Amino acid sequence: MNFINLMKVALKAIANNKFRSFLSMLGIIIGVAAVIVMMAIGQGSKESIRENLSQMGTNIIMIRPGADMRGGIRQDPSSMQTLKVEDYMAIKDEAKYITYVSPEVSASGQCINGNNNTSTTMYGETEEYLSIKQWEITSGGVFTEEDVKKSSKVCLVGKTVVDELFPNGQDPVGRTIRFKSIPFRIIGVLKSKGYNSFGMDQDNLIIAPYTTVMKRITAQTYLSSVNCSALSEEMTDDAISELTTILRRQHKLKDGADDDFTIRSQQEMMETMSSTMDTVTIILVVAAAFSLLVAGIGIMNIMLVSVTERTKEIGLRMAVGARGLDISNQFLIESIIISITGGAIGILLGIGLAEGANLFFSLPTSVPLWSIVVSFIVCTIIGIGFGYFPARKAARMDPIEAIRYE
Repeated sequence: MNFINLMKVALKAIANNKFRSFLSMLGIIIGVAAVIVMMAIGQGSKESIRENLSQMGTNIIMIRPGADMRGGIRQDPSSMQTLKVEDYMAIKDEAKYITYVSPEVSASGQCINGNNNTSTTMYGETEEYLSIKQWEITSGGVFTEEDVKKSSKVCLVGKTVVDELFPNGQDPVGRTIRFKSIPFRIIGVLKSKGYNSFGMDQDNLIIAPYTTVMKRITAQTYLSSVNCSALSEEMTDDAISELTTILRRQHKLKDGADDDFTIRSQQEMMETMSSTMDTVTIILVVAAAFSLLVAGIGIMNIMLVSVTERTKEIGLRMAVGARGLDISNQFLIESIIISITGGAIGILLGIGLAEGANLFFSLPTSVPLWSIVVSFIVCTIIGIGFGYFPARKAARMDPIEAIRYE
């Protein structure tokens, strides 16, 4: 019996038991759709995170105080005071692989304008911070190096702060607001960046000269961190090595002593986040894939029932010359058709659900092409793997006993 005739017989058998065939497909449909959705959410989240980090610049380098052991107790890095203004000045004067550098101090608190107030965070920076973080100004200007030297009470505000403090649409440039009772004159408004992948509002901030924040807000002599920008993404490792050398010399660390600072690059963060999202995606996909295993068992069960029901038909086919291989191929083709058809429907359903999640729930989704290809391959393997035993059972029947079967 040729392949075309076997296809016709298999399709006829499936058509004669439409509902049962659909129930067999249902497990495959649900399993494949679940896998597609999980992969789409995982891939979409990873791309969204990478995009948000890329918007801040892939060549950013962040220097933070390092944890230290004191009295046998490891100190919290945020409580350390190892970064000084002198470190920032040394980096600015000596680093050859750095284009921009800005010290950072920060403080959270209440910001007030008349009867309006909002909770926000003020970041003390230099004017180079905007170039490092790729901030743009929509109105007004930027504070100058002279403002930094004089500790001027001027600031830049994000869109969220503007919306909360100036709800009637007034122009905030030139207006005075209070942060922790200290008056600041707004000289510029930052372009909106919206929420990032971590759900943080990037526009809820105020940027002021770091000297002003250190002297008038936090009353501290040390830096919370130092932000830098390497000449290029490819030179990030060279820049980190150079910064390490400068800071170890500044802090008078002996050879073999641990660093009392931590240097991290944006590129490293992107790789870490991508790796984490890949792990989460794999876990979700494996969990969803178990439903495909259950679906395969369901197909095998249905095919065994079909073999039993069609025992007499199998005997008649063998009696008129059909070989065991023809009988085996017939049931294998039925199993593969059910599996691949269910897989195709599952892929379409999965893509639709992924688009729906993006449209209605604002979940970042992206269906990779390879996931569709893999789904077809897996469905084919399921059809062959779980259809083989029923097909083999049918092929080994004794024609005479099969014809006598009631």
